[in-house]
Amino acid sequence: MTTISMRFDRGASMIRSLTRPAALVLALLAFAGVAPASAQYFGRNKVQYRTFDFRVLRTAHFDIYFYPAESLAAHDAGRMAERWYTRHSETFSHQFERKSVVLYADHADFEQTNVVSESPDQGEQGVTEGLRTRVVMPLQGSYKETDHVLGHELVHVFQYDIAENGDVNGLARMGTLPGWLIEGMAEYFSLGRNSPLTAMWMRDAVERDSFPTIDQLTNDPRFFPYRYGQALWAYVAGRWGDRAVVDVYRTSLRMGLANAITRVLGEPPDSLSADWAAANKALYTQQLVGRTKPQDAGQPVIKTTGKNADMNVSPVISPDGNYVAFFSSRSLFSIDLYLADAHTGRIIRKLASPSSDPHFDALNFIESSGAWSPDGKQFAFIVDENGNDDVAIVDVASGKIERKLGIPGVGSVTGISWSPNGKLMAMSGMAGGISDIYVLDLESGRVRQLTNDKYADEMPAFSPDGQTIAFTSDRGAKTNFQDLSYSPLQL
Repeated sequence: MTTISMRFDRGASMIRSLTRPAALVLALLAFAGVAPASAQYFGRNKVQYRTFDFRVLRTAHFDIYFYPAESLAAHDAGRMAERWYTRHSETFSHQFERKSVVLYADHADFEQTNVVSESPDQGEQGVTEGLRTRVVMPLQGSYKETDHVLGHELVHVFQYDIAENGDVNGLARMGTLPGWLIEGMAEYFSLGRNSPLTAMWMRDAVERDSFPTIDQLTNDPRFFPYRYGQALWAYVAGRWGDRAVVDVYRTSLRMGLANAITRVLGEPPDSLSADWAAANKALYTQQLVGRTKPQDAGQPVIKTTGKNADMNVSPVISPDGNYVAFFSSRSLFSIDLYLADAHTGRIIRKLASPSSDPHFDALNFIESSGAWSPDGKQFAFIVDENGNDDVAIVDVASGKIERKLGIPGVGSVTGISWSPNGKLMAMSGMAGGISDIYVLDLESGRVRQLTNDKYADEMPAFSPDGQTIAFTSDRGAKTNFQDLSYSPLQL
């Protein structure tokens, strides 16, 4: 591996965004010459708060772009990329020329993405010329999740490269393929056949008797393409082998999905749908026997309004048990923080909203639900502001933001916990793409780092006496950073 220096600054870029599920972090692929109008739109309109002094780490098949703060994690990501190349090139029976992988230290930095094709020795088109596909993504804090996201995105690189270097209309035909085929394949080849998250989705669909057909997966947005797509490809690979998954994709580029399924698998999509559904029903119906259904475990307090994409997430009960703070999309225009009666579900007031507070770029609700003060008078939550993750504290009675606290040296913050004496706040913070546990002194504003290693340290919680902190981590016997293997998260 060799490293050279390069600076990425403000300017237009060839970027195409790819959506991500909520539990996962955003990543994007950029490729030159496909959709320049929309691509330059993204480049001009991203707000950039800082300039990143990128260096280039050259591995056997990739140019890994990183800046000094993320040097340690980036070098390990280079090893991950090469391992994925070996796996995927064998799976797809395909090799490609050098590609670029642009890494940001955290999601807050990634949101400022303005990739410029500029280098001191090659001129403005030096990065993209000859490198038709580029992966741009943030590090995840957890090596295991960085490995997964990178593996997922590199499946897309193989998909694009196969389409681009095959039939003359390959890229256009790829654009007609359904999301479950493209994204589900990327999930299957990066996560494998057994995924607890996907199993949860399939079990739920069976329990509700709403297991989809392939036609519904293709046309009905209610069925999430990542999870259902992964499950379908896992079923196909279980019957016909991994090669059949690739063959269906390659054949779909020539003759369309329905014909490809029939040609490669020997049965039409309707029959495949029926077989897939029957296999899942046989597996999960037996697992559901004797289990308590969600509606039998308690009464719903906060209900959906019946609107599309309506969600109520990340609830936190107040110390006295009378109130619940939660995030909701009920305003249609943004994700906002609400206060409700914990007994009746009555909405008392909106506590915070990026649409009403110009200082907030967004409220961070995906990986952190916020925290109540011990006396129940204040609520702390994480906001994106000017390219940083800050902790905002709102007075619950008035809905007024009383304080906003920056976390020096920490790029991304999740999982905050208020100490019982009200003086400290524990959190998981990312620096250089690696997560650790930090404690913030609310009186002085000083930050103390408690862990400092490559392990994923997340979701801290103070003990009732405030003397110890519990947190989740992959620091187990199976974690080995030399061979990039990871233990499951544990307390």
